[in-house]
Amino acid sequence: MDNRHAGMNGGTPPSCVAAPVSDTEIAEICEKYGNDKHRMLDILREVQDRYRCIAPATMDKIAEKTDLTRIEVEGVASFYSFLSLTPKGRVTIRLCDDIVDRFAGLDAVAHVFEDVLGIGIGQTSPDGAFSLEYTPCIGMCDQAPAAMVNDIVLTRLTPESARSAAEALKAGQAPEKIVAERFQELTPYERVTRMVDNNIRHAGEILLGPVPEDAGLQNAVKMTPAAIFTQIEESGLRGCGGAGFTTGRKWRFAASERAEKHFIICNADEGEPGTFKDRVLLTERPHLLIEGMTIAARAVGAREGFLYLRGEYVYLREHLEQVLEDRRRRGLLGQHIMGVKGFNFDIRLQLGAGAYVCGEEGALISSCEGLPGEPKTRPPFPVNRGYLGYPTVVNNVETFCHAARILDRGAEWFHAQGTEGSHGTKLLSVCGDCLNPGIYELPYGHTVREVLAMVGGLEAAAVQVGGPSGTMIARDSFHRKLTFDDLATGGAFIVFGAERNILEIVEYYMSFFVHESCGYCTPCRVGNVFLQKAIQKFRSGHANPEDIEYLKELSGTIIETSRCGLGMTSPNPVLTTLRNFPLVYSAVIKPSKDGIRDTFDIQSAIDGARKIAKRRSYIFDKDFTQ
Repeated sequence: MDNRHAGMNGGTPPSCVAAPVSDTEIAEICEKYGNDKHRMLDILREVQDRYRCIAPATMDKIAEKTDLTRIEVEGVASFYSFLSLTPKGRVTIRLCDDIVDRFAGLDAVAHVFEDVLGIGIGQTSPDGAFSLEYTPCIGMCDQAPAAMVNDIVLTRLTPESARSAAEALKAGQAPEKIVAERFQELTPYERVTRMVDNNIRHAGEILLGPVPEDAGLQNAVKMTPAAIFTQIEESGLRGCGGAGFTTGRKWRFAASERAEKHFIICNADEGEPGTFKDRVLLTERPHLLIEGMTIAARAVGAREGFLYLRGEYVYLREHLEQVLEDRRRRGLLGQHIMGVKGFNFDIRLQLGAGAYVCGEEGALISSCEGLPGEPKTRPPFPVNRGYLGYPTVVNNVETFCHAARILDRGAEWFHAQGTEGSHGTKLLSVCGDCLNPGIYELPYGHTVREVLAMVGGLEAAAVQVGGPSGTMIARDSFHRKLTFDDLATGGAFIVFGAERNILEIVEYYMSFFVHESCGYCTPCRVGNVFLQKAIQKFRSGHANPEDIEYLKELSGTIIETSRCGLGMTSPNPVLTTLRNFPLVYSAVIKPSKDGIRDTFDIQSAIDGARKIAKRRSYIFDKDFTQ
């Protein structure tokens, strides 16, 4: 269960008794991170890993060591879903509950784990050995159903393989032994690729084809910052996370801010359901990514950087740490990079803890600062005042990788690929009802139908482009092009066959947004709940024609009044399916009589008020007696 709204209601969470905790050990953990409140997420993650929960007394000690209040520490501990105020099992099994996993047989897999372990979803065994729960998309949609078992990833689960894994765990086998008998003897890269397939189906010329080592950085150290900005701007590179802001301009804006420090942050928190392209780049092109960040640091004048890795990708941590250490050893990070005096830059890996909203750059910066991952009010923008109030460049993995290649091959080479306004290539994360799910690197400008032909999905009835916050299109729109000016996408390309229920998909996506809202602003926190309930009404056959207008009006309100990108895009599953699948909605509505909604249930409507007031009504409760 998600913790982000727990622990802040004035109540005291149950005592954490998973393992004895000493003040000395907690103090040592805090001191390991310099008693720095900005390292709060690292401190809490280590406490969680060691003791399986974060107890009240533990929060008191952490607050004392970091010079914070208890409520500030609890605010962080209760926000992230991978942190818990109550004990978790020594082995925590998180089954990916994405809609693609559901369609791939998640339900049968879940029943097997419940049967073998003797606990239900959301429960912990009485002996504290196991916890079993659902979690949103873990970036494995091309090999669903998938699960995290502590820090180990299991993919392509079947009832048979799930039973084998559950029985092995119950017999006391370590999770990593399920992957390989001699797991610890493998290199970090071998461990990663033994757990998860890259599924590279089509390697393009820019990112997944042959890439020379640090050729872009070698050119960058000979250039002025102004020349680097010009090269990136003339290439036409735009942010690859979906928004598409011009990368060169972002870097130039940050550099123009006079400040004592500048920062570079890589957003590797790709939490959009159906997106897993960065997972592949982090595995196969980590040096290219770090090269791109280092080039950005050279241009902007930054000495410090962060690689913010989503908590679901914890299995990549050792692999990436090894890459960073290798580059330090070879003089490609640290002091006087490539022998250039004064060119100093290093990167710290910051691990998230399960919060989709941290994919929004303001929330990500808050998380790096040791705060709950809540978006920041804009303006000012991060390039003006970002991490700790200093100018900060935030780009995603794919964008930094492209930047490194541009400095290698030049702006004209990159600009010539793709289409006008959408230059270069795009990594597509393809999954769902198709023969060949995986990663495709293609120049911008391909039509949806062309992509479906490549992936073996021409029988598709619908395609979700850009994940839940993107656009769902029907067959009559498969001629549309994957460009910033037509169908923009951060990378997700989810194929749905004719047997799938569109409203079921929409309801799932709305439940995802309800679950992942940070809760800061009312339109997003409450409005998405109302949208989800309205879709449930359509699915149950109780909707009236007026409900369609209600969906549109409520969606507009949420978009216009929400604070960050999550709320501004969360109604998209509703709005795009209303526009592109109108018959799906009209087929299930019932006309109202004289403007009166037959399905209005006064008892259900006032049930929430009953619970809040702890009173019954002598008007509406017929069996009420005073």
